[in-house]
Amino acid sequence: MTDKTLISIVIPAYNEAVGIEHFYNSLSKVLANLKDYRFELIIVDDGSRDKTASVVRELAKKNPNIRFVCLSRNFGKEAATTAGIQVARGNAIITIDADGQHPVELIPTFIEHWRSGKKVIIGVRSSNEKEGFTKRVGSRWFYRMFNRVAGLKVIPGSTDYRLIDRAVQTEFLRMSEHNRITRVLIDWLGYERELIEFKARAREHGVASYDNKKLVQLAIDSLISHSSSPLYFASYLGILILPLSFVLGIALVGDALLGDPLNWNISGSAYVIVLMLALVGVLLISQGIIGLYLSQIQTEAKNRPLFVIDESRSIDA
Repeated sequence: MTDKTLISIVIPAYNEAVGIEHFYNSLSKVLANLKDYRFELIIVDDGSRDKTASVVRELAKKNPNIRFVCLSRNFGKEAATTAGIQVARGNAIITIDADGQHPVELIPTFIEHWRSGKKVIIGVRSSNEKEGFTKRVGSRWFYRMFNRVAGLKVIPGSTDYRLIDRAVQTEFLRMSEHNRITRVLIDWLGYERELIEFKARAREHGVASYDNKKLVQLAIDSLISHSSSPLYFASYLGILILPLSFVLGIALVGDALLGDPLNWNISGSAYVIVLMLALVGVLLISQGIIGLYLSQIQTEAKNRPLFVIDESRSIDA
């Protein structure tokens, strides 16, 4: 038994008392057929208000391979997932939701790709049963906007259902920022990825903890945390406004010197407006310069690793 490869399965859970035992039974059936590996199930209770902790403790009495991590309060799914990855001891780590939407039957495929040399295997949602129109359109908009603003290539439909190698775990844990999306941080590391599409199932039990309000907040936090582009917005706007005010000013002065040949009948207030427009442009550019400095501070405060070496593809590194 001890010479078998250990694989950790991280399962963040929040108010999943109704369905987590059913999920555990489905997962156990799949793992029972993978006899060449050992598994540890790391269930992270993210401050649940129901009886999730009690149910997990009962399951742990029957299965010594269950490790239960109970957070002191609700810190959010990203923090719970990070906590599970941090305590994982396996050669590979699989993260999966406890609501049953991620098909556990794909786990053998994930492991097969990992054994072939891939460091990151990503479950990509091709469709989602009972997904609302707002969430579906919002998801597409977010990925498109994020990839353009953040300068990263995040795959649309990518999920937290993924496998990472221990080497990826080590580098991931070096990143300490608080506003995070786990999948984005893993993608940022740049390891070679394998994509596996799946059709997300409808939640069988309980209610989703992420409503539209939380999803919007997560999207905003992610854009701000992983991109400094919003800081430059004021500068870009100022660069547009200042030349425009300059051109308008020349036109007004020229019209006055030539005796109003176009019959514009320009009043004195027009000069004041153009002057104010120029001052607004200067102020916006000044704010943009401040934004550049804030961008540098943000980058340094993240304390991300300066580089990541993929030792499996390097020679004598």
